[in-house]
Amino acid sequence: MKDLTPRREDLDPIEIASRDEISALQLERMKKTLKHAYDNVPFYKQRFDEAGVHPDDLTSLKDLAKFPFTYKQDLRNNYPFGLFAVPREQIARLHGSSGTTGKPTVVGYTKNDLDVWATVVARSLRASGTRPGDIVHNAYGYGLFTGGLGAHAGAEKLGCTVVPVSGGMTSRQVLLIEDFKPTTIMVTPSYMLNILEEYQREGLDPRKSSLQVGVFGAEPWTNAMRKEVEDAFDMHAVDIYGLSEVIGPGVANECVETKDGLHIWEDHFYPEIINPETGEVCEEGELGELVFTSLTKEALPIIRYRTRDLTRLLPGTARSMRRMEKITGRSDDMIILRGVNVFPTQIEEQLLATDGLSPHFQIELFKKGRMDGMRIHVEAMPDTAGEDARNMAAHHFSKRIKDTVGISAQVIVAEPGSVERSQGKAKRVVDNRAGD
Repeated sequence: MKDLTPRREDLDPIEIASRDEISALQLERMKKTLKHAYDNVPFYKQRFDEAGVHPDDLTSLKDLAKFPFTYKQDLRNNYPFGLFAVPREQIARLHGSSGTTGKPTVVGYTKNDLDVWATVVARSLRASGTRPGDIVHNAYGYGLFTGGLGAHAGAEKLGCTVVPVSGGMTSRQVLLIEDFKPTTIMVTPSYMLNILEEYQREGLDPRKSSLQVGVFGAEPWTNAMRKEVEDAFDMHAVDIYGLSEVIGPGVANECVETKDGLHIWEDHFYPEIINPETGEVCEEGELGELVFTSLTKEALPIIRYRTRDLTRLLPGTARSMRRMEKITGRSDDMIILRGVNVFPTQIEEQLLATDGLSPHFQIELFKKGRMDGMRIHVEAMPDTAGEDARNMAAHHFSKRIKDTVGISAQVIVAEPGSVERSQGKAKRVVDNRAGD
């Protein structure tokens, strides 16, 4: 793989500033944010008053722990514009969740918010190894989902040529990669596997493609998947993190030269790790739930937003800003099976280590009598021929899960192409326990 380490002189000065400088800027911006939210969002004024705190109570960064959390349900309860801190006429753009389980969560941006968002995505792309003038193949979904337009604006801000292909139509994705010759692809990791599969179906060598870096986000993925993609395409695979409630993609990103966790752009987003059960702030390096406070947002300031993502905070390496470990899962997508905590990423890791099976899978939860059970639907690789070979692969996979995760799972190996493919975020878990 090509060395894509950015030049130090190309970085924003704050990326390599001292921790004292970063902390001083954070405190200044946090004071303004708390006051902006308290003065302009009735929800926050009521929530702060009920908790007995006022923005003036913040005299150090540690004082943020006195302030109440914000939850996703708070956005739904204030649908559509109840959390906005500026008049609706100053909102330049609206985004929202799909709303498949009820009303969507709605987020808004002023023109300045959009510029900040583009700036942090551009910084993320530069950290990934992308350069001005590169062609960026953007396969994130466009529309209310923040991924497509967020990635697009950041790539343009960096000075790249953007191919706004969005998701789906996988054969066309391959055609455009081969013909336009982008150096960077932005896509969900599960959909990148679909693109790899299409390369193989068409008899093309992915290692001969123009791609030098893949920027993968919107869902948890493992270092085992990183190795799978990097080996297949001979390119760098880096992780980008974000969520619409905080701003969208671009909250944090891995640096291509280290790939040792995602540097959080702390001049715009203040991270905390809390115990998800007690809400107490954890020590640095301790695993817990990630919480964010925005520091520069105008339209929708967000105070101590509980992301439900599980990770830990680590000191900076390639940048002065702190890192977060790759997301291991979400507290609300954790499967509790017979008293054991299981995350889809753990299953994926063992699948990628099992010969004869493709990386596509779906977990089915079911009830047998009073007991919960797990089936894992996987596919045989095209060259895993014969029932004996598939049974052997299923046995090895099941044993790996038992040895590493600590649960027994039924493995069903089907024909290649039988597991549902994702056009965006993969649906890894189907829970049928209530219907049995």
